[in-house]
Amino acid sequence: MVTLNCLSPSVEPKVSEHMPQIIDMIEKILNNGYAYIVDGDVYFNVEKFPEYGKLSSRDLEDNRAGERVAVDSRKKNPADFALWKSAKPGEPFWESRWGPGRPGWHIECSAMSAAYLGYSFDIHGGGIDLVFPHHENEIAQSCAACKKSDISVWMHNGFVTIDSVKMSKSLGNFFTIRQVIDIYHPLALRYFLMSAHYRSPINYSNIQLESASDRVFYIYETLHECESFLNQHDQTIRKDSIPPDTLDIIDKFHDVFLTSMSDDLHTPVVLAGMSDPLKSINDLLHTRKGKKQQFRIESLSALEKSVRDVLTVLGLMPASYFEVLQQLKEKALKRANLTEDDVLQKIEERAAARIQKEYAKSDAIRKDLAVVGITLMDSPNGTTWRPAIPLPLQELL
Repeated sequence: MVTLNCLSPSVEPKVSEHMPQIIDMIEKILNNGYAYIVDGDVYFNVEKFPEYGKLSSRDLEDNRAGERVAVDSRKKNPADFALWKSAKPGEPFWESRWGPGRPGWHIECSAMSAAYLGYSFDIHGGGIDLVFPHHENEIAQSCAACKKSDISVWMHNGFVTIDSVKMSKSLGNFFTIRQVIDIYHPLALRYFLMSAHYRSPINYSNIQLESASDRVFYIYETLHECESFLNQHDQTIRKDSIPPDTLDIIDKFHDVFLTSMSDDLHTPVVLAGMSDPLKSINDLLHTRKGKKQQFRIESLSALEKSVRDVLTVLGLMPASYFEVLQQLKEKALKRANLTEDDVLQKIEERAAARIQKEYAKSDAIRKDLAVVGITLMDSPNGTTWRPAIPLPLQELL
């Protein structure tokens, strides 16, 4: 999570350390008439809660018994769910007035969120598969314990899929985060996940990860070049004046950011909106017209800051542009099964071939590297390399 730039949770509660709060909530639900006891088990009575199903838009009749768990004939309604389960031999258990047992599968979430956030709070998240029954049951039991219980926004993320099939252990079609970031940079993985709306499924593939890697390399390379240029110039010569066309680009990007993030965190639109300020930075750094622009330094500084601010909010801001570029190159070499010395040797061989006018050999060396995701860039100062989408995958885009 740290390598993916995820912020640490303020609290990471454990169920086993909150048994008094769980038992207390079950007591409240019983006292309010929403549950009943059967042989040491405590069940929530869904028929006592008319709003049951409001999150998932399901009718009580839709909850056919036996689809998820074995039917318990002791229940008043097959849809009733356990708040407390009596202890079975060999299971961990805690004492309660209903006898030794453990919490049901849903009550701990309501009890612990109430303990730290209160019965009403802004956002509750989870996977789309938790809408029913888990979150539906959470709403019922929280409202049964406290009538004022209310969650303002429920946010459910879509699944990562493989060939449009949900990634899962049971199907054996899954990768762990550790496996992915062994060959792709963690920020490339984060960018990839943000390239689809969080509610939508996103299809995992090498093409998608290569595209994300290529894009983040472009972003950080552009910002690194901008930062290096600004560091070489006297900061005191800057003025507060920024050209209207630069201000227009920054304002439009800011508006796209605010509008899209306010529209249910529509991150793909924000990532796409980054193209204009990045292109402007590159134009100012490298084109003849850009180099002649008045207040060039002021423009570069303002554009870099606008992109940096958004990257920071999205958790895509690295500690160092230079360091993350080196790491992206190392990952690309690993995927290509090459070392940097191998690439530099190929560059020397190509240079020698060009001197000898062996252009077919020169082109073959360039293509061989392009096939494994290494592109060569010629300039008056010599030839350098950077990661790129491997040639066979480019043909599939």
